[in-house]
Amino acid sequence: MSRQSSVDSRQVAVRVNGVGKVFKLPREKHTSLKSAFINIFTTGRRYSLQKALQDVSFEVKKGEFFGIVGRNGSGKSTLLKIIASIYQPTSGKLEVSGKLVPFIELGVGFNPELTGRENVYLNGALLGFSQKQIDAKYSDIVEFAELEKFMDQKLKNYSSGMQVRLAFSMAVRAEADILLIDEVLAVGDAAFQRKCFEYFKTLKKNNKTVIFVSHDMGAIREFCDRAMLIDNGEVKAIGKTSDIADKYGQLFIDEDPSKETEKEKEGKRWGNGDIKIQSTKVLLVEDEVIITAEALAHKPVNGVIYGLHIVAQDGVEVTAMNNRMLHQQDLAPLEAGSRVVFSWKMLDIFNDGKYFITLTLVNDAGIAFDWFTDAASFIVKKPTRSTTAVLPPVSVKYTIVN
Repeated sequence: MSRQSSVDSRQVAVRVNGVGKVFKLPREKHTSLKSAFINIFTTGRRYSLQKALQDVSFEVKKGEFFGIVGRNGSGKSTLLKIIASIYQPTSGKLEVSGKLVPFIELGVGFNPELTGRENVYLNGALLGFSQKQIDAKYSDIVEFAELEKFMDQKLKNYSSGMQVRLAFSMAVRAEADILLIDEVLAVGDAAFQRKCFEYFKTLKKNNKTVIFVSHDMGAIREFCDRAMLIDNGEVKAIGKTSDIADKYGQLFIDEDPSKETEKEKEGKRWGNGDIKIQSTKVLLVEDEVIITAEALAHKPVNGVIYGLHIVAQDGVEVTAMNNRMLHQQDLAPLEAGSRVVFSWKMLDIFNDGKYFITLTLVNDAGIAFDWFTDAASFIVKKPTRSTTAVLPPVSVKYTIVN
């Protein structure tokens, strides 16, 4: 499908025009050459089609920080891989003006049997640097990654966080006009993430073109000039970051409650089951959130520590607590068949959006009786909002002083 460009072509870094992507998924697994040969002559299609992207069109201007948001499975990563030429589109057209470096799968090309130092030179060569250029950059790479003491150890002895730090430090040395960044910062620790965000600020200051995929609406709001919402492989909206972040949150609020109930019933749950959560209810009353859970002891239990975690729709943990932390108080011993009701009452400082509740029953010895992820959820709708998951009571005023 043809599109009329809304921007002077000389000012466009990336233009995506009517791009679609269809994957062929085999319905049968061939375990031998014989079975593969026989199936050549059988009738009927032996694969199904999955539409990952449908008629996607947008433009990114040179020097723009452009965000792409959407739920898991919406097609964001597929789109970035098409822009990076890792995938070829099934339909449509893509134009890229300038040298592009993808921060999609950090560490590709690293060799676990080589040392950190050797991998720097190997990866540098893959990025197109000469040995002399790598020599000049080496100290900065190691300092940024904070791995001065580990560069002569084999990469296979690095933790995943150390490998990500080294890979990111290498990637940022690439002299690129356009950068594609896909949630790579979610792997590093908090201190390293802060360093990466400082690097983002430098990119923005230097007018680099960045296409940034993230579930972190705070980062999207802070860094991006514009953003795009994609859902089920289709573009739903393009515009101001604040508007797109709000529309992203609305996707979760508008979910079918009956479907979510079934999802929560399945839950991610583990523990020995000596005492288990039977039901969970959430009430929003005026300016309070009240969470109530009932548990049943199947065996005599002692020293139960009961905890609560609340996670926002973008995966950020808003709060976590247990009875020991709050009151230094233990639950009385329970006999088999005993029922106990836990309740938490808190000020509703939650922002617009959806929140998921995890309930935990453990003891001092580290034994988990019941660890119930996504035991329940609740939705908050407010006329006022901030860029984070919480919005404490606040009054704002200004005074003009001549």
